[in-house]
Amino acid sequence: MRHFLASLVLFATATAADLTSIPFKTISGKETNLAEYKGKVVLVVNTASKCGLTPQYEKLEAIYDKYKKKDFVILAFPCNDFGNQEPGTAEEIKEFCKDNYKVSFPLMEKVHVKGAEQHPLYTALSGKEGAFPGDVTWNFGKFLIGKDGKPIARFEPKTTPDSAEVTEAIEKALK
Repeated sequence: MRHFLASLVLFATATAADLTSIPFKTISGKETNLAEYKGKVVLVVNTASKCGLTPQYEKLEAIYDKYKKKDFVILAFPCNDFGNQEPGTAEEIKEFCKDNYKVSFPLMEKVHVKGAEQHPLYTALSGKEGAFPGDVTWNFGKFLIGKDGKPIARFEPKTTPDSAEVTEAIEKALK
């Protein structure tokens, strides 16, 4: 399994385009892109407030707290693509995350992670020609992006942020 994952990481690193220029907005509406996080390891996660996996926010906050001083950041992209599990407004999402999970990592504007309205960042990550082709299957899908702005790993929704698989990949990327 490790050899397979290592092959995937090498494949993604070798073929993925630089993602740093793809624009997106913070949950407050400010234009940004991954260039603002250059030199940091970034975990991109599509999130939802009314999902069985929503408690992953707690584990996301814990790994953010553990690694943030080592040039690591989590970018949460709320998404309503799966069962209307993120119906809230930007303000409601911010409030929910802060009040229920004490989220301190950056929240982005709600996006589509699949389908005709798929955000360009997710097209680059999971689209037909993306780094890791294949639709995001549910809330809390995770993509790890290296300090150079290139995707290096993908983790499916049920893989928790504090799993050995995720934390080992983060630690390796931080070296």
